[in-house]
Amino acid sequence: MQFSKQELIDNIRAAATQIKAVVFESPLSRNEQMSSSYDANILFKREDLQQVRSYKIRGAFNKISSLSASECSRGVVCASAGNHAQGVAYSCQHKKVRGVVFMPIPTPAQKIEQVKMFGGDFIEVRLVGDTFDGALKSALKYCDQMNMSFIHAFDDVKVIEGQGTVGLEILEQSEEQIDYLFLPVGGGGLAAGVSTVFKHFSPKTVIVGVEPKGAPSMSTSLERNENIRLEKIDNFVDGAAVQMVGQLNFDLCKNQLDEMAIVHEGKICQTIIELYNKSAIVVEPAGALSCAVLDQYKDEIKGKNVVCLVSGSNNDITRTEEIRERSILYKGLKHYFVIRFPQRAGALREFLTEVLGPKDDITHFEYSKKHNRVSGPAVVGIELSEASDFESLKQRMTDRKYFGEYLNDKPDLFQYLI
Repeated sequence: MQFSKQELIDNIRAAATQIKAVVFESPLSRNEQMSSSYDANILFKREDLQQVRSYKIRGAFNKISSLSASECSRGVVCASAGNHAQGVAYSCQHKKVRGVVFMPIPTPAQKIEQVKMFGGDFIEVRLVGDTFDGALKSALKYCDQMNMSFIHAFDDVKVIEGQGTVGLEILEQSEEQIDYLFLPVGGGGLAAGVSTVFKHFSPKTVIVGVEPKGAPSMSTSLERNENIRLEKIDNFVDGAAVQMVGQLNFDLCKNQLDEMAIVHEGKICQTIIELYNKSAIVVEPAGALSCAVLDQYKDEIKGKNVVCLVSGSNNDITRTEEIRERSILYKGLKHYFVIRFPQRAGALREFLTEVLGPKDDITHFEYSKKHNRVSGPAVVGIELSEASDFESLKQRMTDRKYFGEYLNDKPDLFQYLI
């Protein structure tokens, strides 16, 4: 699709008027804790507070509003890991349009229930495939068979225009020049729309797109200067995990994003916990991306005006333990080992008193005594109070011949045993 940048800007302005029926102007507020930590003026654009708890309502409603009466009567189809589905469901309910939503099977239950709640009788949910891309393939096939309109999660100019309205709001709300803007990147619709606005109205702002380490689709494509599909991704950051970004989005982002940054999933989890504990802000993994990256830019942003787009808060409470586990693993506070215990009485007591440090805590233990062997392996998880205690713990294990294998850096074995 060919369009001029000015035409896109004009359409984003029109979209801002179109979506007022369902979207409110989310706050742009200073976060005191992070501002103090980074010696900068850190502002959060709180899209997590929208009706559907993410910015996705903007693009979904703008796209559905552009359909003709005939198209609306035939209904709409979408594929989504959750947030776009909620935006489509809410829009369908509001405009009384029938919709079918395809979601990956591993989608958190909380997001599935929210889609059903927002859409009511106008929405049917179908769980298909292991990833967003699997759900997308099925959705496109169904859409073609049923002659319905497809509402793409990101690779659609009307969706891009809707997401771009966030950029207009930020610029209207900010009282000072914005030096850095951090945007989460999944399929690229938000980044494409918002970067279009900023390059037009605030060209001095450094725009940084942020992706999870396990799904660096945009970063990889920009490095190779072509839109490529990743063979395998980590779906943990489900709101930003796609194998391939949108072609429209890639074409816009390659000229408008100043930088791309990649954040480890463990750091994202650490940020989720810190935002909740220190600022009482609940975010989903994708929603934490723009804040989690700040450590990488602490020197550049010092004394600057910085905006982090907090994109969503649809986090399933059942994921809390996994988030905590990933966080402490990332911080080097939890370690898993295969420990070789001598087959004699008192071996476990010796390990506890002579190997473990005074503040070390055993959090996982699997062991079966085998009488016909000199030693028996146990899978042991140990949580430390300080990451610096790890090397001395490992050395004590080795000196007393308890050390078998370290599992944290063996992902396949780790996944199998833990």
